[in-house]
Amino acid sequence: MSRYFVTSTGTELGKTFTSAALLHGARAAGLSVAGLKPVASGIDDANLADSDPAVLLAAQAIAGDWAAVERICPWHFRAPLSPDMAAAREGRAVPFDDLVRFCRQTLDGPTDFALVEGVGGIMAPIDARHTVLDWAAALEIPALLVAGTYLGTISHTLTALGVLAGRGVPVAALILSESPDSPVPPAETAAAIARFAPGLPILHVPRLAGPQAWRQLPLYAALTESGRTSAASTGRR
Repeated sequence: MSRYFVTSTGTELGKTFTSAALLHGARAAGLSVAGLKPVASGIDDANLADSDPAVLLAAQAIAGDWAAVERICPWHFRAPLSPDMAAAREGRAVPFDDLVRFCRQTLDGPTDFALVEGVGGIMAPIDARHTVLDWAAALEIPALLVAGTYLGTISHTLTALGVLAGRGVPVAALILSESPDSPVPPAETAAAIARFAPGLPILHVPRLAGPQAWRQLPLYAALTESGRTSAASTGRR
C-alpha cells in the first residue's frame, strides 16, 4: 500500500493537479484509490464544481456534489484565505485532533493507494497553534513536495525541504510544477535543487491546458519508477 501527504512550498502551485494525476494514474493501473482534501478555503455554491475537492473526486470517478465533497473535505470555508482566517470569519475552527483522526481513518484502511492533499504551503496555519507541517508530521507518512519553477523557487524549495527534514517527515519526491513564464527550463531548476538535495527524486509536471488535463500526465508511473530507482540505489528492499 502507498500513502502520501501532498504539500507545497506555497499556494496555487499545483497540489490538486498533482494529486488528481496520481489518483487517476493509480486507478488506471488497477489499484483502489482514496484521495482526501480535508481542509479547503474559497469554496461556495458558485465554484463547487471547479473546487479542489471536486477535482479529486473526478479523478476517483465520483461526482462532485456537496455530499461527496463533504465526505472528503469536512472543513471547507467560503473565504479564500488561510484556514485559520477563513474559519474565524464563519465562527468556526479546524480541530487539529479531529483532522488527524479523520485522515487516519482512510490511511489505515485497505485502499491500495491513498493520499491526503494539504492546504496552502507547508507552513500555512491551520489554527492558532498548528501549521500544515504539524499535520504532515502527525500523519507519519511520506510527503510529496510540489514546487513551482518561478524565480525564487530554489530558495523556497530548499527551505521547505529543510523544515520537513527538521520534523522527521520523509520526502518521497519533489514535483516541479512548471510555472507560467519560467525564467529557465525546469531541468535547470531541478539540477540546481539536486545539488543541495542529493538522491531526492525530482519529477516534472509540464503546463497542460484543457479540462481534466491531469488525465494526460503519467505522474503515477513516474513516481512509482522513481521509488524503485531510489530503493535500488540505496539497497532497500
